[in-house]
Amino acid sequence: MLTFERQQLILDHLEEQGVAKLHELVDVTGASESTIRRDLTVLENERKLKRIHGGASRIQSKMNEPTFVEKQTRFTEEKRSIGQKAATFIQDGDCVYLDAGTTTQAMLPFITQADVTIVTNSLNIIEQGVRLGLTIYVIGGYVKSGTNAFIGKGAVDALQSYRFDKAFIGTNGVDLEFGYSTPDPEEAQVKKMAMDQANEAFVLSDASKFGESAFARFAGLKDATLITSKDEESDEFLRQLTKSEQIKVVTDDDLYGHA
Repeated sequence: MLTFERQQLILDHLEEQGVAKLHELVDVTGASESTIRRDLTVLENERKLKRIHGGASRIQSKMNEPTFVEKQTRFTEEKRSIGQKAATFIQDGDCVYLDAGTTTQAMLPFITQADVTIVTNSLNIIEQGVRLGLTIYVIGGYVKSGTNAFIGKGAVDALQSYRFDKAFIGTNGVDLEFGYSTPDPEEAQVKKMAMDQANEAFVLSDASKFGESAFARFAGLKDATLITSKDEESDEFLRQLTKSEQIKVVTDDDLYGHA
């Protein structure tokens, strides 16, 4: 296969999927990992894609947000591992906030502690949580199309009536300078308010969000403990994060951080 044909296959796959891991591109093209890495470097220099930890993504607007269905099919194993790790921070009797998102939703099957109360802005978490027999409260607001999240002034006002032991928040970007961010300013307000109302805040993110920044910042890296999964592609970014003793990072194998 000629170089331009292989690179076009990569671009076509990203156009269809939005994001792809390195091994997926190897399968699609039949090329070696080293060849794909070189192709990704060339295509990124040509501003045709963006390298992410573990693969690549198509270049998107700062305000673009994948739908819940799109998110649900990406990095499922990593999200499950992150959700399992995050659930270990919950204690019997805790009142916790679970933010809308597929990674926070991945916590639900692992919440086995007694007398846990969950407050959420996620229609999907409500539905699954009820099926699992969990105690669920929902905040007000309007339901955002695509992500099924309750946002807006009603959601922010409702959050002021609660206090949480822990808040678990999803993010679209983890940037060393910009911090944690999301495409929607209204959703950013909900995330920030939930963190402000909690004794302890955690942000859940797979490595594809590392080095990314969306339109609206909702917290600095020092404002929450980052829970993520570790692989060789994310290793250097995590080391940069943990150069500061004020930034707490927990991975599914517990090799990093000060938490």
